[in-house]
Amino acid sequence: MTTDPFKSAKLYYSIGEVAKMFNVNTSLIRFWENEFDIIKPKKNKKGNRLFTQQDIDNFHIIFNLVKERGYTLQGAKQKLRKNKDEAVINAEIVNNLKKIRKTLVDLGNSLD
Repeated sequence: MTTDPFKSAKLYYSIGEVAKMFNVNTSLIRFWENEFDIIKPKKNKKGNRLFTQQDIDNFHIIFNLVKERGYTLQGAKQKLRKNKDEAVINAEIVNNLKKIRKTLVDLGNSLD
């Protein structure tokens, strides 16, 4: 994904933080980690998963394919193998549209 100057400077995210970002259970994050080889969290001495911004970006791609576009897990894996660039671009477009919508909603609320 492209560099976003508004992204957090945080290096690592816990599994709970990642689950909250996507409004899903931590079990789904662990499941996707096992299913998709593009998710590779580091683990600390206790064995806790530490996700990087790259992992978060990859979760956005997977989330877009599976939850928003209705791909099966197998279909999402095939899409990533065959044409990851297209999946990345589509996920970026969706994220940008969500940001624009939030800005417009906030602007509308401030006018009330």
